[in-house]
Order: sequence, then structure tokens, then C-alpha cells
Amino acid sequence: MPRTPAWRPARPHPLAAWAGLGLALAAKVALVAALLAGAATKAHAQAAAATADAQGRVQARVQASGTVKVCIWPDYYGVSLRHPRTQQLAGIDIDLAAELGRDLKAQVQFVDSSFPTLVEDLNSGRCDVAMFAVAMLPQRMAVLGFTRPYLQSDIYGVTTKGNQVVRRWEDIDKPGVAVAVQAGTFMEPVMAAALKHARLVKVQPPATRERELEAGRVDVFMTDYPYSRRLLDNADWATLVAPSTPFHVLPYAYAVKKDQTEWLAVVDAFVARIQRDGRLEAAARRHGLGPIVRLQ
Repeated sequence: MPRTPAWRPARPHPLAAWAGLGLALAAKVALVAALLAGAATKAHAQAAAATADAQGRVQARVQASGTVKVCIWPDYYGVSLRHPRTQQLAGIDIDLAAELGRDLKAQVQFVDSSFPTLVEDLNSGRCDVAMFAVAMLPQRMAVLGFTRPYLQSDIYGVTTKGNQVVRRWEDIDKPGVAVAVQAGTFMEPVMAAALKHARLVKVQPPATRERELEAGRVDVFMTDYPYSRRLLDNADWATLVAPSTPFHVLPYAYAVKKDQTEWLAVVDAFVARIQRDGRLEAAARRHGLGPIVRLQ
């Protein structure tokens, strides 16, 4: 009786194996391509979000938090001064910061700053806007955004009554005269360029120009109109030395972080409103700054 051959599984055709391998490889390639496409889309979305965030971060944060962080220099008489005894803030920009908060329906949070730390304080997000009569210097305008100006001031000298060295503006730039400026203010580069004979003294905190002058270590210190009022209103030993002709008139404005286009437009629109509706002029007169206010 013939034997039945044992059953053996059929061998796959060699081409079929290659075809299966090709399909698997194609599937992997497709998967990788999909992953890469997804990653590219995600990266694009993240980049777009980052760009949008960079453009609108401050405004969005202010709206979301209901708080606007305002940088001030708390030693700026008539502008943003903290009284040493009561610790109460007073000045034109304290009043106008409250108006900004009112317009935005946001709470105002004051943050102590200074001219030397102004750029870093804005760029690091310590504050959303600097409201302490920031002079629109070219080097500041290169790294910060500025609103339209709302004040302007020339440079003035302050000396002691009866001073025999400096009696008038023309006495300042003479050999042997020591001229003080507050480090970081716009007076520093201006006077450094203007003085040809006198010696420039840069005063760093905790030292003050007033103490240096009273101690006789300097003959005169340079300041702007708002700060000069502090001495004239409170020190009977001080006298003002005004330039005989305009010397270096500079506009003052509010500053924000560079490239915050939408937020800058919001703050600039606020300045335009207070120039029109009388709030700026009223605040300037309350704090003795009427002569330097800009209403357009």
C-alpha cells in the first residue's frame, strides 16, 4: 500500500518575504515622517506662540491678573517721592499711576527702581511700566519703548547761598570747580560731554548730591526741574543756578519693555487721554510741575 507523504508547510516565495519587508519598512518610514511632521508642526506652533507671547505678554498678564506693576524711583521729589518718616508716596506719577490703574480697572503695585536699574527692571519683568519722568535719551530709546512725552526739563545747577565759586551758570565749567551728578541720570552723560575744565563727580547711593554739596566736597550739583524744587522748597541754604539760555532740554515719558507693541499702545493712549482731559495738568500743578508739563 503506497505511503502517504508527510505534510510539510509550504515555503514562502522569496519575493513574498521581500515584499513583507518592504511593507514594514514603508510603514516605519511613514511613521517617522508623521512624527517629524508632527514635531515640525509643534515647533512651528510653539514658535508662533512665543512670538505672540513676546508681543502681548505684558498686556495679557495685566488683564489676567488685574494688577499693573509700576516702577518708580522713590527719591524723586514732585514725581515719585517716599516720605522718609511716613513712608507715604507722593508726586505727579503716583497720582497718574492711580489714574492708569483706574482706566485699566487694575490694581497698582509700586516697585522701587532707579535710573541705573531701569532697563533691567523692565526687561526682567519686575515691573510693567516705568512711571518716574524718564528722560528720552537715545541710549534708552534704543533698548526701551517710550510713550509720547508728558513733561520736559532743562538742566539746572544747585549750590549754596553765598557760594563764592559758583554764582551763575557761566561759573560752572571752570578749572577747580567740582560738579556733581547723580550716577545713572541723564545729567551724567550730558555733563561729561559738556564740561571742558571742571571736574565731574558721579554720586552713587547711599551718598547724595545734597550731602556732598553741604560738606563742601562739590561746588554745585546738576539736576532737573522737579528735583531742584526739593531743595528750594525744603532747604533755606540752597539756591538755583539756571542756564542763561536753553542748555539741554529733554522730554520725559513713560517707558516699557522693548517690542511690547500692544502694551505700549495702551500706555501711550492713556497719556494722550490725560493730556486732553485735564488730569495731567491738574496733577502737575498739585506737585509744582506746571511750568514743565507738556499737553501735546
